[in-house]
Amino acid sequence: MAEVKNKQVVLKDYATGFPKESDMDIVEGTISLNLPEGSNEVLLKNLYLSCDPYMQMLMSKIEGLEGFGTYAPGSPLTGYGVGRVLESGHPDYKKGDLVWGITKWEEYSLVSSDQTLFKIEHTDVPLSYYTGILGMPGMTAYGGFFELGCPKKGEKVFVSAASGAVGQLVGQFAKLTGCYVVGSAGSQEKVDILKNKLGFDEAFNYKEESNLDAALKRYFPEGIDIYFENVGGKTLDAVLLNMRSHGRIPVCGMISQYNLSQPEGVTNLANLIYKEIKMQGFIVSQFYPLYPKFLEFILPHIREGKIAYVEDIVEGLEGGPAALVSLFSGQNLGKKIVAIAPE
Repeated sequence: MAEVKNKQVVLKDYATGFPKESDMDIVEGTISLNLPEGSNEVLLKNLYLSCDPYMQMLMSKIEGLEGFGTYAPGSPLTGYGVGRVLESGHPDYKKGDLVWGITKWEEYSLVSSDQTLFKIEHTDVPLSYYTGILGMPGMTAYGGFFELGCPKKGEKVFVSAASGAVGQLVGQFAKLTGCYVVGSAGSQEKVDILKNKLGFDEAFNYKEESNLDAALKRYFPEGIDIYFENVGGKTLDAVLLNMRSHGRIPVCGMISQYNLSQPEGVTNLANLIYKEIKMQGFIVSQFYPLYPKFLEFILPHIREGKIAYVEDIVEGLEGGPAALVSLFSGQNLGKKIVAIAPE
């Protein structure tokens, strides 16, 4: 059986607080390029890997996350990626197919048939898009905003972490729906991208606002109908004071809380009652049955240039640890991707 070297990013030990490059190692293993007789697995040559905030939680020993695929020390990280099928024992995939879904942070991965995998049918757009706008982040934005946010033309929408992989899409979906949309981000450069490239009506740098409540009142004098929640903490607390009656809060993430030993309390939850607000968390996999419908919606907008997408691509698996860590220091601009063998 043909064996080749297989470079990997492995977790050295459980991370505490902010993930560090030293929490990960680059090692070289081997892998067989032939499937055993009767296998229903899929062997992938990984092309692109996706850096996502949730991966930090999987690097930590957090109670209650055992069923979400937490990483084991000494094993490769897992996450979303794009790959080419080298061999397949599964009837839905054949040699040469391009796919996106759950893979490992390594050059070659053997993926079991019960993992999330989608065949890539549309190659007139960049393959890297399937780590972002056409992959998990795209489905997160689409499902969270349309299925849970239930937007109506003319409504007021606020998006935190708005320049990230998901937030930049939510803002553009809001504009396509005829909403007024404001985003928050952590630098002037990101604010400029939101307003000048992605079409947000307004944007602000939350680091320059000493009073988030006052900032939100400045941009939403009549209140917020939909808040797409990505950060939690002080931002959520301020938003609750500014929500309108019957507002909706899809809870996608809480990146400000992931690295805290003691999460911040939220003091304004009574507004959920007074204003009859619907606040709902979600896992993106619940929306995967909508993927064909999502592609019908978004592909024409991409091809016609009506939706922009900002990517931040790092070349080489060796750059993976630094790329992942950069998510938590605000260094990334747009969707952070590791290109292993781009085509």
